[in-house]
Amino acid sequence: MRKAFEIEIQKLKDDILELGSLAEKAILDSVDSLKNRDISRSQRIYDDDEILNEKRFEIEKDVMISIATQQPMAHDLRLLASMLDVAGELERMGDYAKGIAKINVAMGEQKLIKPLVDLPVMAEKAANMLHRALAAFIEEDVEAAEKIPAEDDEVDALYTKIYREAITYVISDPTAIERSNWLIWAAHNLERVGDRVTNICERTVFIATGEMEEVDDTEISIKN
Repeated sequence: MRKAFEIEIQKLKDDILELGSLAEKAILDSVDSLKNRDISRSQRIYDDDEILNEKRFEIEKDVMISIATQQPMAHDLRLLASMLDVAGELERMGDYAKGIAKINVAMGEQKLIKPLVDLPVMAEKAANMLHRALAAFIEEDVEAAEKIPAEDDEVDALYTKIYREAITYVISDPTAIERSNWLIWAAHNLERVGDRVTNICERTVFIATGEMEEVDDTEISIKN
């Protein structure tokens, strides 16, 4: 009985990693497509978001079946409950990538307000944090989970830089409002990925300790 349950848990972990890989790829591809104004690629990313949605629902269904049939206690129950949350976080990250893809499609033939430099760096940083956060989650590595959220300061700083730079374009050219807003919105989506990574790290700590606590010890930054 226990062996069968362990097999179920391993399959769920593999599914979480697969969903995470899809989300990570979508994030990086959406920004790369925007940078290169590859509209057809962005359309595919937008359409493929349905794959992430379906994977999330599959995980949720399997988790609920495991809870109902195995009646897990303590650590096992915390793990399964956390998988429900993490699957939701990953699906939401896919939505952020979908949003960036939508921006590129909506821009049509319009040019970017500026060549993208900071946004790809932001995407790489957020995707890297996500990759390591999922590894920590699967391995229940509390030490790593408690450290990763601090790196969100770097993502936030890049968002602030992009935001302020976009505003300067509007000030110098009021007709650039729409294109500036697109850039700000893309950056905002990536900033939210960092926040979701923090939530995954908090769930990792919860699985191991049974305590829900904030692990985001980043400095407060006011975006204006």
